Amino acid sequence: MQYTNLGRTGLKVSRLCLGTMNFGPETEEKDAFRIMDAALDAGINFFDTANVYGGAEHHGWTEEIIGRWFAQGGGRRERVVLATKVYGGMDDPVDGPNQGRGLSAYKIRRHLEGSLKRLQTDHIELYQMHHVDLSVGWDELWGAFEVAVNQGKLGYIGSSNFAAWHIAVAQAAAKERHFLGLVSEQHKYHLLCREPELEVLPAAQAFGIGVIPWSPLAGGLLGRNALNRSGSRSARAHDEVERRRSQLEQFAHLAKEVGEHQDTVALAWLLANPAVTAPIIGPRTLAQFEDSLRVVELKLTEDVLSKLDEIFPGPGKPAPEAYAW
Repeated sequence: MQYTNLGRTGLKVSRLCLGTMNFGPETEEKDAFRIMDAALDAGINFFDTANVYGGAEHHGWTEEIIGRWFAQGGGRRERVVLATKVYGGMDDPVDGPNQGRGLSAYKIRRHLEGSLKRLQTDHIELYQMHHVDLSVGWDELWGAFEVAVNQGKLGYIGSSNFAAWHIAVAQAAAKERHFLGLVSEQHKYHLLCREPELEVLPAAQAFGIGVIPWSPLAGGLLGRNALNRSGSRSARAHDEVERRRSQLEQFAHLAKEVGEHQDTVALAWLLANPAVTAPIIGPRTLAQFEDSLRVVELKLTEDVLSKLDEIFPGPGKPAPEAYAW
């Protein structure tokens, strides 16, 4: 496994991040345990989850599974750089009108304690805002996070689904408080979604923030079976495959020329970008996890990268040069 720093911090994380969203609803606990053990054996030390993972009927289920895995001992907790998120509603009747989505000092305190309990740990390395909440000011947010960091419950703070200007405002507010601020941004980024190259990726690099792409395979569209599962997918997914069929066929042909599966090439393309820390892989099975490991060994040539740009055109340049003189 290869490792890199998480943004401008001294924390080393694996170039692949194990996503756990399927644990519980799609992956049984015993199989989730096998996947997490295999991840450690492969050198993956970066695990991502969220307090709401587990499905609408069981928010927190995924964190509970991870907590029971940690409780087995064997150095499991000590070897993991643990990331979870706050923002979603946990449907706790005690919260009353505060139980919906959003961020507040009240919510951060209560939901952090809930995550620590479910995860059976006393600290979280990376605590991420799952979405921006424009109704809450940065004085309140940074004040709440500072308390948790000073208590030793949190190591670093990250964001997810932030625009570039959100990142800039957040960092300016943190600087005024002499606080480290954001160290990572978890963002939707893949070959079919290259808009982040306009502003989010340049902003992240300028501020020393590591980018953690979620849905790196575009919900399976960039996977090896995208063109062969039309009968088993939803009508919306089927329509998307048909709309993208020409691109996906070209992509499949290029991957075959490279001698790799499409998903491996798609992940390797992300890893070739210096702004990217680690894409999140979300295996449902151990076999899917093992297939993902090949990507860290694959270095795409400049010729292949150019062909990918032809198949999946990006903006070409960051903003404003991408659209202005």
